[in-house]
Amino acid sequence: MIVAGQKPIVEIAALIENYNKVLLVGCGGCVTVCLSGGEKETEILAAALRIKRKLEGKPIEIATSTVTRQCDPEFIDALQDLVKDADAVVSLACGVGPQYLAERYPDKYIVPAMNTYFAGGSKQHGVWEERCGLCGDCVLHLTGGICPVSRCSKSILNGPCGGSQQGKCEIDKDVDCAWQLIYDRLRVLGQLETLKQVMPPKDWSKSRDGGPRRMTIEDVMNG
Repeated sequence: MIVAGQKPIVEIAALIENYNKVLLVGCGGCVTVCLSGGEKETEILAAALRIKRKLEGKPIEIATSTVTRQCDPEFIDALQDLVKDADAVVSLACGVGPQYLAERYPDKYIVPAMNTYFAGGSKQHGVWEERCGLCGDCVLHLTGGICPVSRCSKSILNGPCGGSQQGKCEIDKDVDCAWQLIYDRLRVLGQLETLKQVMPPKDWSKSRDGGPRRMTIEDVMNG
């Protein structure tokens, strides 16, 4: 089970302030269970953003869709026609969702509307690849939809380090350098200027306060 909560609407609105046609994508998985990113919450966020932009004199065109799971490629493939008509895509999934959307639709600006706090569940069965560092303060909009916390071997927030060679990490020639991937993605988006924005050290108290953790719906609602 993954627990995530929505970013403040002011923050989400700021991330898409320069976009007029936006697709909001909810997730029918874990974030539906914790009442933060399912179909209902996606429609509520869409309505709130429309009202906010209308009051500011900058109307926005918003489409919505909620898929079964954003962490499975077959479900986000079905979004192709909706994504094609959007200038930006807002993901209401855990930190894995926006990364899968960014991989599937590399020419679109993908915005994380959620902060991912907690993960726990199945101990065995199948194989999974880590994509979210559960930092509780998602920065995927600054890194081209690629998580530096989980995908950089050193979790460097302002990379790359000096060990990257020909796009590969120094720890293993089969591991892609996350910051090479971030650079390539931002170049495609025309957002290389974003690399000049220095990210401060993570405040891990937002997600890791020591000891075995326990979260409730109230915790999620209160951020």
